[in-house]
Amino acid sequence: MRVSVWAPRATSVDVLVGQERRPLEAAAGGWWVDAVDSPHGTDYALSVDGGPARPDPRSAWQPAGVHGPSRVFDAEQHQWRSDWAGLDVRGRVFYELHVGTFTSAGTLDAAVEHLDELVSLGVDVVELLPVAPFNGRHGWGYDGVALYAVHEPYGGPAALQRFVDEAHARGLAVCLDVVHNHLGPSGNYLATFGPYFTAAHHTPWGDAVNLDDEGSDEVRRWICDSALRWLRDFRVDALRLDAVHELRDDSERHLLAQLSDEVAALAATAGRPLSLVAETDLNDPSSVAPTSEGGWGMTAQWADDVHHAIHALVTGERHGYYVDFGSPAALRTVMRGAFLHDGRYSTFRGVDWGRPVPPGTDGHRFVVCAQNHDQVGNRGLGDRPSERLPVGLLAVEAALVLLSPFTPLLFMGEEWGARTPWQFFTDHPEPELAAAVREGRAAEFGGHGWTEVYGGDVDVPDPGAASTFEGSVLDRSERDDPERAALLEWYRTLVALRRSVPDLAVGDLAATDLTWHGPDDADGPWSGVLVLHRGRARVVANLSAVAAHVPVDGALDVVAASAAYEPAPDGVTVPPRAVVVLAPPA
Repeated sequence: MRVSVWAPRATSVDVLVGQERRPLEAAAGGWWVDAVDSPHGTDYALSVDGGPARPDPRSAWQPAGVHGPSRVFDAEQHQWRSDWAGLDVRGRVFYELHVGTFTSAGTLDAAVEHLDELVSLGVDVVELLPVAPFNGRHGWGYDGVALYAVHEPYGGPAALQRFVDEAHARGLAVCLDVVHNHLGPSGNYLATFGPYFTAAHHTPWGDAVNLDDEGSDEVRRWICDSALRWLRDFRVDALRLDAVHELRDDSERHLLAQLSDEVAALAATAGRPLSLVAETDLNDPSSVAPTSEGGWGMTAQWADDVHHAIHALVTGERHGYYVDFGSPAALRTVMRGAFLHDGRYSTFRGVDWGRPVPPGTDGHRFVVCAQNHDQVGNRGLGDRPSERLPVGLLAVEAALVLLSPFTPLLFMGEEWGARTPWQFFTDHPEPELAAAVREGRAAEFGGHGWTEVYGGDVDVPDPGAASTFEGSVLDRSERDDPERAALLEWYRTLVALRRSVPDLAVGDLAATDLTWHGPDDADGPWSGVLVLHRGRARVVANLSAVAAHVPVDGALDVVAASAAYEPAPDGVTVPPRAVVVLAPPA
């Protein structure tokens, strides 16, 4: 390949290969191009106007870390063995995992060794947290600085190709979490090359990525080309786009609409479905509306309100953004329309928030969960629900998510009630940055109700301590415990029901409802019986500490139960903290 770089304000650009320095040739549009082909494996760096050696903004391989030289990567060297037709991810079961903590080895190749376990569980889509390189060895991945590369400790770009190939061979689609809204604090050299950022907009990370200011056409191209590359050269099936509400774009055509149209064109060429899933805090269904109708054209979007409604109801937590949740009525609202804040007042935000989901919208366009990396990792101690809830209530949460009209997402280890925390960890080599992150994390959890949650002051783990990372690695020996093994089997049962019972398979929000027997609200964990109506099917969840008789249409058969139940002519008696699922006879 020939090295090329966009540097519109430069008067000269050199490529450094070993001891050789050779000038790039100026081309149209502020581009600079090497006259010499560099083969796969060639290390190189770029120097703008005689300045220090920097990695390529489109570097595909950073074997020496984010400050080191780039390395040429020929994606066509991989010989694909799987004949994969693709998968429409809507309504499918997602499984979110972090490469570094999914196994003790913390690599993509090691993760492959556990893919058969996911197949056995019934997973359809493996979602990888960000793999873009960041400084240090360990981190969540949201501080990446090389959008085209793969973190070397995970195995580098070739390992990602192998992982995708192995997943496809097992019938698993792959979704890759990508971050376009900011870059990390260490190793970001983009300003050396051009106007990648603009002061016209501000984000929580500082100046916004330049999507609508001078030079933004090439910045948008830089983002879109990165996304298309994962889908084309690595055969990834879907991209999860991080915090798209921080993509500040006032141009006539939003970046996401542009990306959606380009991905649709690539899907047509490739002959397989390609998907975009947006994480957005806006509660605005225009994210999944077609671009032809002024929407962003996303395949699906995360709907955090469903998580909040389930979590607050079961745990009784009401701090921070849980303040408006915790009642059965709130759960009914989100089960029927994805959003609680659909134009109504948000106490946490202090303003009216969101818009209602239009009638007829497919519920599968909303990704929901009982756990994910944010909802676990952004707690003061990184504790999972399984640290505080009995297994019976974990079974309730699982049923509400997996048998909902939405697209369900599981977080690694959730399926057996893993008790290993998933904490916020970093590995910043710079002492000043490490100290700032440690102090900032401690200050963040000095309020927001965490003292009430934990029953005292919170001793926040040091993000940079080795023990914080090591304690977050999954412990699969937990599955040997009979109670955990039974929960794992319950998850398998729920996924199978989702596939085998027609009324549970569809995303029909109009055919979804929730009724309850118990108080309309509670100051702590709610105690009563929920009945989730999914067409003719019923999911009866007893959250109380005593058995409950629930009248149910006699034309329904019990198709699954998380614990021993007692049938009755007019319904079913559900044990404490248990779930019974009923459906029409096959």
